Amino acid sequence: MYLIVGLGNPEEKYAKTFHNMGFLAAGDCAELLHAKFSRRECEASVAEARLAGEKVIIARPLTYMNNSGRSVAQLMRKYRLSSRQLIVIYDDYDLPKGHVRIRPSGSAGTHNGMRSVIAETGATDFARIRIGIREEGEPLPLIDYVLSEVKREDYELFTAACKRAAEAAVSIAAGTKIDLVMTRFNG
Repeated sequence: MYLIVGLGNPEEKYAKTFHNMGFLAAGDCAELLHAKFSRRECEASVAEARLAGEKVIIARPLTYMNNSGRSVAQLMRKYRLSSRQLIVIYDDYDLPKGHVRIRPSGSAGTHNGMRSVIAETGATDFARIRIGIREEGEPLPLIDYVLSEVKREDYELFTAACKRAAEAAVSIAAGTKIDLVMTRFNG
């Protein structure tokens, strides 16, 4: 069993912002697995699917980005999951826009949502799929930038990146070794 979590903010006003790349990718995961976000539990909107005979839970925490870990920890307890069964997808200002980077573990970097996940779960050894959002020469402060809307001319680039991130998450959940997923999707 796997838990795939896309980080973001639940209000409609955040739907097209950089900080909602995880939510968008989680939606793509659900679409790939023919699942629907049909219920709420553990402070998250949840979709459930079967993949290779195993249950896969796809979640979008409704606790807002900076408290995402609260929902993730509740879901992990409810489904009795280890950190190795967790995949988190999120935006990353430290990567160029449109790049996807998969890692089997790591730190939170500059991301407050990931800080919350690490603090609440007490783990760093879970798969993370980062979607790069940095625009070279962007003059806005970080908080203003991540909450700004994706530019229309970049929409296709980010849509494709979210789909790649979703495909990577589904590959991991299907049992593909993370090294192979990294080779296929990083970049």
